[in-house]
Amino acid sequence: MKNPVLLNFPIAKKDRIITAIHNEIRADDYFWLRDKNNPDVIAYLEEENKYTTELMAHTEILQEKLYQEMVARIKETDESVPQKWGDYFYYHRTEKGKQYEIYCRKKGSLNEQEEILLDANELGEGKDYFSLGVFQVSPDHHFLAYSTDTNGSEKYTLYIKDLRAGKNLHEEISNTYYGVEWANDNRTIYYNTIDAASRPYRVYRHELNSDHNEDELVYEENDERYFVEIAKSRSEKYIFMNIGSKVTTEVRYLDADRPSDGFKLFHPREEKIEYFVEHHDANFYILTNDRAVNFKLMITPVHATDKVNWEEFLAHREDVLIEELDAFKNHLVIYEREKGLRRICVRDMRMNTEHYVEFAEPAYTLSPNGNPEYDTSILRFAYSSLITPPSTIDYDMNNRVQELKKQEEVIGYDAAQYKCERVHADATDGAHIPMSIVYKKGMVKNGNNPLLLYGYGSYGITVEPGFSSSRVSLLDRGVIFVIAHIRGGQELGRPWYENGKLLKKKNTFTDFIACAEYLVKAKYTSEDKMAITGASAGGLLMGAVTNMRPDLFKAVVAKVPFVDVANTMLDATLPLTVTEYEEWGNPNEKAYYDYIQSYAPYEQVEAKDYPNILATAGLHDPRVSFWEPAKWVAKLRSLKTDHNLLLLKTNMGAGHGGASGRYDYLKEIAFEYAFILDRVGKS
Repeated sequence: MKNPVLLNFPIAKKDRIITAIHNEIRADDYFWLRDKNNPDVIAYLEEENKYTTELMAHTEILQEKLYQEMVARIKETDESVPQKWGDYFYYHRTEKGKQYEIYCRKKGSLNEQEEILLDANELGEGKDYFSLGVFQVSPDHHFLAYSTDTNGSEKYTLYIKDLRAGKNLHEEISNTYYGVEWANDNRTIYYNTIDAASRPYRVYRHELNSDHNEDELVYEENDERYFVEIAKSRSEKYIFMNIGSKVTTEVRYLDADRPSDGFKLFHPREEKIEYFVEHHDANFYILTNDRAVNFKLMITPVHATDKVNWEEFLAHREDVLIEELDAFKNHLVIYEREKGLRRICVRDMRMNTEHYVEFAEPAYTLSPNGNPEYDTSILRFAYSSLITPPSTIDYDMNNRVQELKKQEEVIGYDAAQYKCERVHADATDGAHIPMSIVYKKGMVKNGNNPLLLYGYGSYGITVEPGFSSSRVSLLDRGVIFVIAHIRGGQELGRPWYENGKLLKKKNTFTDFIACAEYLVKAKYTSEDKMAITGASAGGLLMGAVTNMRPDLFKAVVAKVPFVDVANTMLDATLPLTVTEYEEWGNPNEKAYYDYIQSYAPYEQVEAKDYPNILATAGLHDPRVSFWEPAKWVAKLRSLKTDHNLLLLKTNMGAGHGGASGRYDYLKEIAFEYAFILDRVGKS
């Protein structure tokens, strides 16, 4: 590890504002950094970027080497497995040197001529950022609804393309979200728009070639806790309007053959009760947590949707979480999770039998992949593990046979050179915290190995033990990679989530610390060799554990970190704040205020030594505003007592996800890896 000369680092001016709540005075020296229209704010961010570049200059050769390694593993010109839908085969492909995907189809046979539906490279040409939102072809395959975002704000503009004519219609609808669905008349679409807080709250009905300014508003959700999203059943019989907060849901539905009708209420929302609906034949299937913490499956006729008519189809189980349901003409596919691993249960509706899909590896991840057709016995899913590259598998649900359609080609990679493990750490309250570990064979537990520990632990999101091609560059340098499956996620069922939110949020942080301590005690690594990383709510985790145990980590990469929790949650005018009350608590209530204050990373920064820290931000990020990491870094600079690196890197043309192009994205990863390797003494 090199120790670059610490140049004169940027110093953010202090402009204190005073507020009061719960008879407590609050002072914030860096509130002014919230205003990106202030030239002083942009100047400060650019100064920090310049400082970061200077302090990382000695790693530029390493960055380039890492980047070239990552690119070399990619099959740059490649093609996805075609997905049959009706008379067409849909797929996307990439070309060497191009940042984005090209979306294509062939009619009748894979031997027919290719038709390019959309070339994202052309749409993104000359733009610093480009993201494709929705991509929905009409049921008759004649039209394409697609949307684009060109700055990372996640405010999409919706377009309609006539695929026969090869050109767009006049529609250009701004401020849309990710949801668009076609009615079966092939002329009517439903789309959602967002409010000033970036919350999808309205659904409109639009007819092709009409003035979108006159579109019918079919639903508006006034409760700021709720999002409104749109989905269509695989049977193509119904369009669902899914209305949900973090803990409560409601569904409305529409016969897709009758777009002029209004949406019907499936069942009125009940506080802290979630339910999700799928259609099959003459019935609706309802996945709900009503008196079933890990969810159960109910059934009701399509003409009798009120809860009094629901009957139990699959009972609740204490040790199995039901995550998702897929319906096909002759089969139901139920995605479950047991002991942290996802599994697939297939029920034959004709024979009234069920079976589980079998897998050879002890730890893996899978997810449904495509499956647009209803009348098929083939289930397609994506599969990978920490050592197995992403694979596309077709499973014959009748014959119970798996067919590997494609495994992502990782050039130069040999899975036999790597090993993965599953171990557990004991939390302070006795809970057993799972960890997934991968490393290159030959690793010796002597405490001298560099190690990167990753965590998230929020929103009930499960961190899957999946493959990463870029991660191989770390493994080949002797770095051990570990995922801490901490509470706040849903790896071990819904209670695992419930015990890591609201007034139990600190379990997330102490679980992560327990995992780190275990890895040191078991001699996988040492405090001087351990780096940690997390993004968004995982960035909150980074800030919290760094405050609590700065001695335990050598380096921290906090990506778009949600570190200004208290101030953000106290400002209901900010995007998404009100919807987050059910995750973190409403600090306008004193009990939640006191608890959030006790762990909020920005609030808890102290005059003490901290590890090496790299924080990243996106100027147009609608989820975690750029000023959160900016304020955090400014306060750390003012108070910390060490001479370790503290860097802030703001992408001035992107949002929450960072760079959009596949090559630009790899450059960001190479930068972060170079920081980690440099700090733990590996190159």
